[in-house]
Amino acid sequence: MKLIIAATLVASTVAFAPAAEHSRSSTAIQADARSPDGLGVDPGPLDFFDPLGLAEDTDSFARRRAVEIKHGRIAMAAFVGMLVQELGVTFPGNMDVAGTTPFSGILDNGMGFPALASVPGLGLAQIALFAGIAETIAMPAGQYTGGPQDLPGGYDGDGVFIPGGYPGSTQIEDPEARDRALNVEIQNGRAAMLGVTGAMMHSCLDSCDHHFFYPITHN
Repeated sequence: MKLIIAATLVASTVAFAPAAEHSRSSTAIQADARSPDGLGVDPGPLDFFDPLGLAEDTDSFARRRAVEIKHGRIAMAAFVGMLVQELGVTFPGNMDVAGTTPFSGILDNGMGFPALASVPGLGLAQIALFAGIAETIAMPAGQYTGGPQDLPGGYDGDGVFIPGGYPGSTQIEDPEARDRALNVEIQNGRAAMLGVTGAMMHSCLDSCDHHFFYPITHN
């Protein structure tokens, strides 16, 4: 079990590392006709990996891609959050009105699942409520449109808090550069989902209260 978890973490770490320079053109990770939207094909050994044949269902593919990108963005934020929290950076104050559960105390029993177990019940309910509102009202993947530019993960901006298309005033107009940027986002999101899952599993090991900064946190 420990070897499986270690392999997962190593794989996710390698996925975050900068790619080595090759003489071949960067078009290796550009649009690929085997994918319904030309994106998401791994430039490495996996190539076009679709064991369940989901890409064949082109009618619902846009929604699946939007969900993948959304989950990848959340996982990237979560991965960075775990890095920051392990260094002891947390919100000040308490999580509950009674003042019995400080934010810093959530990590007393470790990160990952132990930390999740330390969150009060009402706190977990708030997290679930927020996720539900985001999924069904704020950014409903079931009503995904692609936004003004018809890009994966883009929304039309009808919501109060959701911008149209992608954030930022300057959009990438060059199709090749845009496809490459979208592919990088998809691959980093996938790596982050693996990284967060590996770190959460790692937190279940006995006597393990670190993931990334052991020499710093245990000096």
